[in-house]
Amino acid sequence: MQLIVFLIAYPLLWIISKLPFKLLYFVSDCVYVLVYKIIGYRKKVVRANIALALPELSEKERIETEKAFYHHLCDMFLEMIKTLSITGDEMAKRYEFTNIELVHEYEKKGKSIILMCSHYASWEWVIILGRFMNFKGFGIYKQLANPYFDKLVRDIRSKFDAGLIDTKHAISAVRANVAKGQHGTYLFISDQTPKLRNNNYWSSFMGVEVPIHVGGEKLARELDLNVLYIKVMKVSRGHYKATFIPISDDVANEPQNAITEKFLRVVEDQIREEPKHYFWTHKRFKHKKN
Repeated sequence: MQLIVFLIAYPLLWIISKLPFKLLYFVSDCVYVLVYKIIGYRKKVVRANIALALPELSEKERIETEKAFYHHLCDMFLEMIKTLSITGDEMAKRYEFTNIELVHEYEKKGKSIILMCSHYASWEWVIILGRFMNFKGFGIYKQLANPYFDKLVRDIRSKFDAGLIDTKHAISAVRANVAKGQHGTYLFISDQTPKLRNNNYWSSFMGVEVPIHVGGEKLARELDLNVLYIKVMKVSRGHYKATFIPISDDVANEPQNAITEKFLRVVEDQIREEPKHYFWTHKRFKHKKN
């Protein structure tokens, strides 16, 4: 059944990926009407998240943010499909790294890099970064249940010299690379909701006390890796600018959880700067403390 679903869906996805961008965004506008106005996909979750995280906004401002977010969500979904056929040169024109020289400076330090990322703007097209680095780039991702779609996602995300490691094998893979002396840059999307365990780290995120992923920091401390944050901003439809922000190049002397806290604060600032491009359908606050 999984193969049948894939065989039905793949030709449609390929056709969509071949559309010129102008037509692609016309399709996105149509999908927006379906997803937001007719289906109301996760609208309650989005509305609750925005109200909780941005209480300073008026009701009118929250609805405007909500609508703008759904437009962006549909754009990003279509852009992800576009990755099937887009060339590296075309993507490089649309996804600009404003200070790639900072990554090169960190590479010269002779240690692998943890690149912390959030669900903001577009994290899918960051795969083009592999074209501009000296280190091998690896994305940490969650494996899909359908093995055929999982292979498709792996193929898409590894098109431009990027390696992929599923979350179950991420720690062991990074350890093995470091043991072999292989330098790499490892992209961690670090603002997901972790599973509740007794050893969860809790902190304030957008004014709400929630459990926090600390895997990136733990790995950086264990293996003495440098840490950067990649701040991605949406300039216009299909155009993004990514800026690297130093988190730490001396993790051994950082207080416990300081790296994670720095990451949270830069993400908060980015969300408040332009909230419509954050991934509000994610249930980031489902485990919040009362």
